[in-house]
Amino acid sequence: MADAAIRVVDLVKRFGDVVAVDHVSFSVAAGSTTGLLGGNGAGKTTTISMILGLLLPSGGEIRVLGEDMLRNRHRVLPRVNFSSPYVDLPHRLTVRENLVVYGHLYGLRDVARRVAKVAADLDIEALMKRPAGKLSAGQKTRVALAKALLNEPELLLLDEPTASLDPDTADWVRSYFQAYQRRTGATILLASHNMTEVERLCDHVMMMRAGRIVDEGSPGELIGRYGRSTLEEVFLDIARNQGEARKAVAAQ
Repeated sequence: MADAAIRVVDLVKRFGDVVAVDHVSFSVAAGSTTGLLGGNGAGKTTTISMILGLLLPSGGEIRVLGEDMLRNRHRVLPRVNFSSPYVDLPHRLTVRENLVVYGHLYGLRDVARRVAKVAADLDIEALMKRPAGKLSAGQKTRVALAKALLNEPELLLLDEPTASLDPDTADWVRSYFQAYQRRTGATILLASHNMTEVERLCDHVMMMRAGRIVDEGSPGELIGRYGRSTLEEVFLDIARNQGEARKAVAAQ
C-alpha cells in the first residue's frame, strides 16, 4: 500500500523454540491511529520492537515510512519516536538533562527551545531539575511522553501511554494526542489495555493472540461482529479464545 506508514509482511520472531510472532502481516494507514491489542504474551511488544528496529525479525519484511527497516533504519528513526512507561530514562540524569540528550540524538537544531516547548505542553516544568529516578510512576509517564514528542515524529508508537496517570491527566493526554495528530498528520500505533482509550482514539484495531492477528476492524465493526456492547467485551472473548463462537452467534 503506497499510503501505508507501516507495512509488515509475513513477520516472524522466534526465541529458541518459542514463536513470539507467527507470520503476521498488516498495514497501518498514514495519518491513522491504529490499535494493536492483545493479552500479555500475545506478541504486541515484540512486534513493536521489530518495527522500531530494536529486535531483528526471524523472517519477514518491515517497511516504515516507505523504507526497509532491515536495510535503511537510519533514514527512518529521526522521523519516528516511541513511548512506554516501562522503559526508564537514565535515573541519575535530571529530566532536563535527559531531554537535552535525546534532543541532540534526534538532531534537533534548537534543542533548548524544543525542550522548553515540550515541557510546557506536557506540564512538566516543575520536574525539570529532578533526577529521573526520583519521579513517581505518573511523572515518569509524562516525561516519557515528552521525550517521545521532542522530534515531532511522523510516526508515534505508544505502549500503554496513560498507564499510572490519574483519570484527569489521562484524559488530557488523550486529547493532546488527538490535537497533535490533527496538527501534524502523524500516524499513531497504540498498544493499550484500556479499551475505553482505544475506542476513543483508534480508527482501526488489530487483535493479537498467540503471536497472530486473529481479527481486525474499526472498534464499532468489532463490537458489532461479536455482538457485544463494548470493545472490552470483544477483547475478553478473543483473549479467552471464545471469539469464533461469539461471531457465529452474532451473525445468526
